[in-house]
Amino acid sequence: MRGIGGERLARLQENAANIRNICILAHVDHGKTTLADTLISSNGIISSRMAGKLRYMDSRKDEQLRGITMKSSAISLHYNKDDQDYLINLIDSPGHVDFSSEVSTATRLCDGALIVVDVVEGVCPQTHVVLRQAWLEHITPCLVLNKIDRLISELKYTPLEAHLRLQQVLEQVNAVVGNLFASGVLEQATQKNAEKSSQPSDSQGSESNGEKILYDWSDGLEETDDSNLYFSPDQGNVIFASAIDGWGFGIDHFADMYATKLGVKVEILRKTLWGDFFLNSKTKRIMKGAQVKGKKPMFVQFILENLWSVYDTVLVKRDKDKMQKIIGSLNLKIPARDLRHNDCRVHLQAICGQWLPLSEALLAMVCQKLPSPLDINLERIEKLMCGGFRRFDTLPQQSQQLKSAFERCISGDDAPVIVYVSKMFAVENLNLPKNKPKPLSDEELQKRHQEAKERHALKVANQMSNTAEEPNPDIIKVDPSQNGIPLQDVHVNKPPEEKEEDGDTFLAFARVFSGRIRKGQKLLVLGPKHDPMTALLKGDGASHSCGEGIFSGRSISEFVVNDLYLLMGRELELMDSVPAGNVLGIGGLEGHVLKSATVSSTVACPAFTTMTFDAAPIVRVAVEPKHLADMPALVNGMKLLNQSDPCVEVLIQETGEHVIVAAGEVHLERCLDDLRERFAKIEIKVSEPIVPFRETIIIPPKIDMVNEAIDDINQVQRTRSAMSELESEISKDGSLTIKTANKLSTFKLRALPLPEEVTKLLDENTELIKILDRISAAWLAGKTSEEQGGEKLTAEALAKLLEFRDDLETAFANAGKKWRGAVDRIWSFGPKHCGPNLLLNRIDGYDRPTIWQCLGGDEGDVSRDCAAPRVFDNSVVSGFQIATFSGPLCEEPMMGVCFAIENWLIEESTESNKFTFPADKDVNNRINNGVETQDTVPRQSENVAIPVRNVDSTSNIMPELSSPGLAKSFASDCSSPLIGSPDVNSELMPHFTSRGYGPLSGQIISTVKEGCRIAFQIRPQRLMAAMYKCDIQATADVLGRMYGVVSRRHGNIQREEMREGSAVFDITATLPVAESFGFAEEIRKKTSGSASPQLFFSHWEVVPSDPFWEPSTEEELLHFGDKADYENQSRKYMNGVRRRKGLYVEKKTVEHAEKQRTLTRNK
Repeated sequence: MRGIGGERLARLQENAANIRNICILAHVDHGKTTLADTLISSNGIISSRMAGKLRYMDSRKDEQLRGITMKSSAISLHYNKDDQDYLINLIDSPGHVDFSSEVSTATRLCDGALIVVDVVEGVCPQTHVVLRQAWLEHITPCLVLNKIDRLISELKYTPLEAHLRLQQVLEQVNAVVGNLFASGVLEQATQKNAEKSSQPSDSQGSESNGEKILYDWSDGLEETDDSNLYFSPDQGNVIFASAIDGWGFGIDHFADMYATKLGVKVEILRKTLWGDFFLNSKTKRIMKGAQVKGKKPMFVQFILENLWSVYDTVLVKRDKDKMQKIIGSLNLKIPARDLRHNDCRVHLQAICGQWLPLSEALLAMVCQKLPSPLDINLERIEKLMCGGFRRFDTLPQQSQQLKSAFERCISGDDAPVIVYVSKMFAVENLNLPKNKPKPLSDEELQKRHQEAKERHALKVANQMSNTAEEPNPDIIKVDPSQNGIPLQDVHVNKPPEEKEEDGDTFLAFARVFSGRIRKGQKLLVLGPKHDPMTALLKGDGASHSCGEGIFSGRSISEFVVNDLYLLMGRELELMDSVPAGNVLGIGGLEGHVLKSATVSSTVACPAFTTMTFDAAPIVRVAVEPKHLADMPALVNGMKLLNQSDPCVEVLIQETGEHVIVAAGEVHLERCLDDLRERFAKIEIKVSEPIVPFRETIIIPPKIDMVNEAIDDINQVQRTRSAMSELESEISKDGSLTIKTANKLSTFKLRALPLPEEVTKLLDENTELIKILDRISAAWLAGKTSEEQGGEKLTAEALAKLLEFRDDLETAFANAGKKWRGAVDRIWSFGPKHCGPNLLLNRIDGYDRPTIWQCLGGDEGDVSRDCAAPRVFDNSVVSGFQIATFSGPLCEEPMMGVCFAIENWLIEESTESNKFTFPADKDVNNRINNGVETQDTVPRQSENVAIPVRNVDSTSNIMPELSSPGLAKSFASDCSSPLIGSPDVNSELMPHFTSRGYGPLSGQIISTVKEGCRIAFQIRPQRLMAAMYKCDIQATADVLGRMYGVVSRRHGNIQREEMREGSAVFDITATLPVAESFGFAEEIRKKTSGSASPQLFFSHWEVVPSDPFWEPSTEEELLHFGDKADYENQSRKYMNGVRRRKGLYVEKKTVEHAEKQRTLTRNK
């Protein structure tokens, strides 16, 4: 039982200065949950004997089975130090790479973190991730060097060797922190220089005076203070521990112990116990240079040798007499039950747990070194309040005033309530406090005891009597005359009453940053697109508007707080109110919050910055119910699953498949188990994993499959098996000329592979391209961002966009002369207007505005005078978007492909006279300028005027075509005339189409889409596979078996290094995602558990083989044979995707049929 109740913890919540919100971060199996168990046992919640075995924070069955944490969970602990009571809100987070999103949800709510590192394994990949996550969230970390007992019992290190190993691990961790610090300072310096360059200056005046403006090239590293940045035992932010044995210590513990014995000040010992210092036995002075002079460092002499002596006595020699001497010299009181125990590990835990209690060392460091909510970083406040590229000084004045509420952590009634919800989690209704049986009072116990005695006396009296006058109400006598049933006792099973406790309730995992949240209070849920400026203008400047309904909409919704909970690991306790600075659970948000949200009492509060997830969801499966009648339950269950997991994605594809997208194989298994057993509660069928691919083209190869030179370059160009219905012509230089179905428009285009550097830039800057596309569309429409209701482009965003443009220009310049000027000719990005494919404008005489002209201040105003886009400009872009969204190989999106349109002709009629613009000069001028000034169409028929709505030339004629998912239906209907459009053969048709109406718009979309696909097929086609980066730790004796598993799954070894001071190798490999399923289980089986892989998404890689390759030359036929038994990996991937999507797959039923022959049986 816990030694402190919920009421006491509620009182501790009122003192924000003594609150510590911390999380435990580490690589998988480095000892986080065992460490948490030790801290929980200090509060009496669990026994200290069960610490590390119970795994109290792992409340799920699969967590206990696998032995890894899958969900972040919180618990509140009490700690008393120097007559002051502290409240520790502890969050245990997963270490597996598949659940790194849970790390993000934990760090967002905390002010400090405990970084746990296994001293044997050292800094692992996930250690890098959690350190980076803590750095991005601006939280203060402390270091715990765990599993020192492995250095003694497993590796058999001497104290001096262990000291060197601890130094190495500490240097590795500090190197990671130093890299994060340097990159952060350089990024800030770049932003400052960008802001200075964007601000108006007196540059012209200084230039006229002959003064030169010098650029500040200093990076700021020299001026920035990093003295308190690194981990160092003498600063008190490092703990040496063994969580499984229950002991841990800091330098302060031994400094206080030896200060009186050695007669040295405590401050001096704190600085010299760690480092290259030794004690001169003759002079009794502490001197430097232990390593040079061959002396034992003080850390070895006074600390490690004592520890090694205890382990040697208890575990190795099992000398009970010496053990009793150690207990007596340390003044320990070990219970007799522990001393009588036969397990020597129990003796060790009892001695070390009292001598060096781990919970005492950890909690003391947490209270001394980690900040309270009152000490929140000011930079963190601004980062939280400024999402995207928004700057804090661009927020409304009412929003900027909220910074003081954050900083002071005010809990008064008049303070604005600001709460951040990092995730939603499901709790079974049976586990809610209101549904749990309450403890009975003494009067109730006596009453129940009396009732039980009366029932027992009545039962005995009935048994003693021989007459059964009163029949049992649960027994029915059946008449023998009915249906010939003999008279017998039939027990009727009463139907079980449906309990209201069945099912799940969603609670919000949140933290109060300002104000006090109360049960029954009305608050606002602010969505990610919430703009405080727009909301304040809508509400006439009213900041507190919970009672009004004018803000209900997509970005703001109102809710009532149903319940507040104190999170206690597996248990919950009801609360009436929670002040600022505390972590809590909130009920009543399940219908308002999907994954995360900002909750506030004022619309002036901006939506918090979205959390960054290191592991993006990549693994997909399609699910369907085993019985069709269960489809509604499946749909509802998938909605609940989507809400309960911060990383999972749930979607319905165009084919009607219900798809779950997870971060990895383990994450996927957990999601499917939750769907079956918890949310849908039905039997489901799961498809094979749906792995995404990309389609691309490459430069024509110069050698064939047997490394022979290709003489005829046309040999690698594939002719189309099914010609398009549209009239098209392929020239020898690889360009394509294609006409629309009504022959009114002709395009000449070609497909080119983008340089690898350019593709990488486009893939990494998707968010920047989205911003650029939005601003460019508004600029072309003649609108400003304020007129559209969007946020103003900040100097930081502008600087990043200009930097992105310069990087693109540099990448194109490095690619060769044929890409010169390509940046200024970019027409569009695709698919979805932000993908890694380009549409280039290489049409002579068509100088449409470039997408970059919206970025310049004065340049942008000047560039508005250039020629506007043509009437059907958006139709060309829409066709390009559809084509890049689904390629011809297996309908997967394209990547790294550039489509250059070299000519675009429009015919006046079906006759042979061609022209680029209409012949009429007035109409020609109006179309060139992209402006229609009248609402009627004159010319060619003076007496007829067709009333037509005035439409901007740049507006999208068919906006629904921007959705790639509907590409097929629109492409099939694009040739049909629109309602209200004149006849195609009408003499007014050219003028009507000049406004963007009529069937020509749809036909241009279809023609450009088909032309892009044909131009793609002309080039050598390849698939691109998603690749995992695989980090493996293995011993030398299993390296061969491990390499066999990796090569069998088409993986490549990138790096192999032997870990210093051990026999373990660190291997880095790349592995296709399509081949990764079952990889971890297979490698563990083959290596008997000696190798443990960690997989996370890395990049896209071209599959080298041609999916359509067949042996054609004599050398290929000789090498591969007539049957071509060689397994084509690319074709296997392509056919698998086509078969899944229901597309045609070319497959021969009987290939090279031969007479069957029976082999002679060996006798």
